[in-house]
Amino acid sequence: MLEPVKFSAYHGGARRKEEGLIDFSASLNPYPPKWLNEMFERAKEISDRYPYYEELEDGLSELVGESVTVTAGITEALYLLGILALRRRKVIIPTHTYGEYERVARIFGADVIKGPNDPEGLSQLVEESSVVFFCNPNNPDGRFYREKGLRPLLDAIEDKNALLVLDEAFIDFVERPESPEGENIVKLRTFTKSYGLPGIRIGYVLGFSEAFRSVRMPWAIGSTGVAFLEFLMDDMFQHLRKTMPLIWREKKRIEKALGVKSDANFFIKHVENAKKTVEELKKRGILVRDCTSFGLPEYIRFSVRKPEENEVLIRAFQEIENKTL
Repeated sequence: MLEPVKFSAYHGGARRKEEGLIDFSASLNPYPPKWLNEMFERAKEISDRYPYYEELEDGLSELVGESVTVTAGITEALYLLGILALRRRKVIIPTHTYGEYERVARIFGADVIKGPNDPEGLSQLVEESSVVFFCNPNNPDGRFYREKGLRPLLDAIEDKNALLVLDEAFIDFVERPESPEGENIVKLRTFTKSYGLPGIRIGYVLGFSEAFRSVRMPWAIGSTGVAFLEFLMDDMFQHLRKTMPLIWREKKRIEKALGVKSDANFFIKHVENAKKTVEELKKRGILVRDCTSFGLPEYIRFSVRKPEENEVLIRAFQEIENKTL
């Protein structure tokens, strides 16, 4: 009676944590908040009640400086967007980017058009009332476009009365970030990456708050998510201010040692055979991401972790490279 939706796009993230390996495959802040244990205790205290979080949402809006809609990570925001805007619409998606855009678009019956992964090229495909997805910084290559670089796409969006969905999941990791404003822009952000807590599922949407709040599922984030928001209000992003400089310092060291470049907290590296390299690194106690799901079977992705862990990664790459010489 009910048939599964069939499509080629899929989410390629790790399904489980492999014990005994240093996990560079997930692009997360490696420094957990100091208040983590207290937060979980608070979650237990409030787990016997329905999780209402409207007041916390208002507090987050005040902290961010504009109205936000709290969601269960960016993933819920994408599905809400499907309800609001993707049905029978033309959806433009860059190549080599986060696969969930295409998956959600096809689930909601959109006409998907693939384009180049740069604002200038993508702007040529924008049509009247179309929807454009753009990940900034992009996953998996970490490239970040400042407002000047985004301008061709922003102008096309405005001229055609289209909608730009700007995924800023990793913007907290960018030094001196910029984020454009506009009536036709939806911005998606998350605390999953910057606070290193993917299991808690807390994100937020900037733009069209009334529309997004009208279709979201009630009690979506659970007691742990509510507790996180409570502690976040007290934290006021101090955790990010303390830990991001540590990540930026290590990022520069990895760039110099391995000849890679990124604006975010992760890198891609050309290795010819990703699957083989993943296995070689596993033998050395390291887990990295095979980029085949991004359409890049000759690349792997790895994140920035703590100094001692990054040193293990650098030495492993040097061993593998020397082995192939």
